[in-house]
Amino acid sequence: MREDSKTIIFALGICLVCSVLLSGLAAGLKQIQTANREFDVKRNIVKAFGIDIGVLSKSEIEQKYSTHISKDTMDLDTEIIFGDGKPYSQINVFSWRDDVNAEPTKYAFPIAGKGLWSVLYGYLAIDADIETIVGISFYAHKETPGLGAEIEKAWFQDQFKDKKIYENGKVADFKVTKPGLANNEYSVDGISGSTITSKGVEILLKKDAEIYAKYFFNKLRKI
Repeated sequence: MREDSKTIIFALGICLVCSVLLSGLAAGLKQIQTANREFDVKRNIVKAFGIDIGVLSKSEIEQKYSTHISKDTMDLDTEIIFGDGKPYSQINVFSWRDDVNAEPTKYAFPIAGKGLWSVLYGYLAIDADIETIVGISFYAHKETPGLGAEIEKAWFQDQFKDKKIYENGKVADFKVTKPGLANNEYSVDGISGSTITSKGVEILLKKDAEIYAKYFFNKLRKI
């Protein structure tokens, strides 16, 4: 066999081996990325339920999720356009049980809507009284660091605890005000220098709370 032929065959072999290795690596990385995304969702649902995830390991968060949280899916009569601009024919509600055989003490549902630069994705949790907010968590956005991105910070999210999103079976007139102006159980302070993101949070909360009102006030209160 001529030397140039051997060189070509060797090069093709190297290319084939590299291609197989890269394909395997890409598949492996995709699985890892998918697993990480799934864990991040679980982590933020647990956080929305008022659990301090900062002191928990990954396995402890997984344990909290599997032990205390269950998901209920409700079919909708007509498709709705959720805050991410996509049509949905089903919605999901997550229930927290202190004990596996007990009644739920808290409920959480996904929230999404426009900020300044991006869609904000998160979860809102409410007490079994179906009025009082237990916690909120945002897990994906592309807002400006130091401004709109403050929605992921504890100082902003902690304000929502014990506020009211529902009242007398209806969505409350909840406000994200200018900084320093929140003065009742239906308002929280917005982010200084980030009016559009703050207003976006207000709008998405009331819009998505309205979507889930059908579940909470029609289904749960019949049980």
